[in-house]
Amino acid sequence: MPEPVEGVSSGLRRFDVLVLGAGAAGLMCAAVAGQRGRRVALLEHNPQPGRKILISGGGRCNFTNVHCTPANFLSANPHYTKSALALYQPSHFLELVERYQIPWHEKTLGQLFCDHSAQAILDMLLAECEKAKEASGSVELVLNTRDIAVEANSDAFRIASSHGDFEAAALVVATGGLSIPKLGATSLAYDLARQFGLRVIQPRPALVPLILGGAEAGWTTLAGVSTEAIVQARQTQFREKLLVTHRGLSGPAVLQASSYWQPGQPLFVDFAPDVEMLRPLLATGARRDPAALRLALRTVLPQRLADRLVDVATPNGWTNAALENCERRLHHWEFHPTGTEGFAKAEVTAGGIDTDGLNSRTMEARSVPGLFFIGEAVDVTGHLGGFNFQWAWSSAAAAGRTV
Repeated sequence: MPEPVEGVSSGLRRFDVLVLGAGAAGLMCAAVAGQRGRRVALLEHNPQPGRKILISGGGRCNFTNVHCTPANFLSANPHYTKSALALYQPSHFLELVERYQIPWHEKTLGQLFCDHSAQAILDMLLAECEKAKEASGSVELVLNTRDIAVEANSDAFRIASSHGDFEAAALVVATGGLSIPKLGATSLAYDLARQFGLRVIQPRPALVPLILGGAEAGWTTLAGVSTEAIVQARQTQFREKLLVTHRGLSGPAVLQASSYWQPGQPLFVDFAPDVEMLRPLLATGARRDPAALRLALRTVLPQRLADRLVDVATPNGWTNAALENCERRLHHWEFHPTGTEGFAKAEVTAGGIDTDGLNSRTMEARSVPGLFFIGEAVDVTGHLGGFNFQWAWSSAAAAGRTV
């Protein structure tokens, strides 16, 4: 791996490329640029690189998804991801993983995970940075780089920092979004974008649990209950597991929908997709009362969830019409979340640097030659399941091939 630099350097140090942030996107970009013969300084404010890589996928790193398409991303410009994803696809990253003989497996919905530790992915990226030497390039990793200030003149960017001053003709910002501040998330990318005149779309937590309050707070007594459901926010829906928590709703289906949900909007849940839960009560001669309703719901739902729905969704009468109306409610149940659990629990940040100001093939700022933004800092948010890592790899490769 590149030997981390410690201590303050005296004088101005010149490179071909400066990369801010040694996370997934920053490491990938530095490796691609270095292997093109570029001299790269990779500046990281944490004491070690790749912190979010190491905790991802339960420590096994869901490093991509074989079904990745532009439709798996949320952005003000839904077409922005097309070029980068076409130029660097999941198969390209998988080839790299297999070249390093990292054991992996495919889980549901095309998600690819390491068999063992996420450390293997981080070690691979660091080894790729080290390979820059074979192309007469270099990647110098500078950790604990604090107090960063950036200035630009006609032909170079200069960074003043706790480790001294750095200068290069190209600056790549890969410092991520605001999610998981305990791992060092900051607003640096947005601050720099605004400094150079780029628009920032309001960042917000995404892939994040939702909070229930008021009359719906009683649902939290079901904490730990999980069921397959369809969860819909606005016009977008996801069919995966829903989990009730001590604060509200989570699980993959809710996390997915949270990226599309906005405060004040309802969230709709189909508790039993493709199942007519109350059909037994509609049979000729069938018993119709709360006990029969409870039995019918317990047949298809977890017991505690079924009992809760009996309490809050008992039909207004036992006619066929009343039962059919109850069935429709159970397939389109309306929740009113009071908010999210915030950036502390958000897996990613939605919003960010407006893609209208960036070249979709290179990630370079249209109005500031030599300035690039990649990864989570950009207004591109992937679905759960390896898509955000793929955006990191693809956007990083696009910039790394250009700087």
